Amino acid sequence: MGIDPQLLGQGEVEVLSLRTHAKALIRPALVLLLIAVAIGVAFALLPPEWVAAAWWVIVVLGLIAAAIWVLVPFLNWWTTTYTFTNRRIITRRGILTKSGHDLPLTRINNVAYNRSLTDRMFGCGSLELTTAADEPVVLDDIPDVERVHVVMTELLFAGDDPIRNPQSRDD
Repeated sequence: MGIDPQLLGQGEVEVLSLRTHAKALIRPALVLLLIAVAIGVAFALLPPEWVAAAWWVIVVLGLIAAAIWVLVPFLNWWTTTYTFTNRRIITRRGILTKSGHDLPLTRINNVAYNRSLTDRMFGCGSLELTTAADEPVVLDDIPDVERVHVVMTELLFAGDDPIRNPQSRDD
């Protein structure tokens, strides 16, 4: 799941790589169940003289509904990744059209996290990264957000890191 090492700079190390929390798949799973039930009910209520012609219509409509409301959300979840390196945070998303955002650690001033009641039940939360120039960058549905917050804090404020604090190097 991590980022291709060829996309990392010289001396850059991947620290953490993750996807959004799997709770994003609950709704598509329920929709898939509803589609299956709807197809079963449609077959059960279908008059016997329509079975030959309507069977294909019901199956095709079920497949289209599953592609739109199940497959697309799953692929969105699968292709959304967050990679934390010792120099930047890399976000990548997109099924056909890929988009990405790199945030250098040197631009981050503050790291905070938020966990709603449902986030606490699922063990995830939102990570809010404040920079000097832009609006805060919010990474939603981060699994084990408190641990990621600690990792981010260590990356940002480690006093002996030569990348973040060049004065600490022994010359």
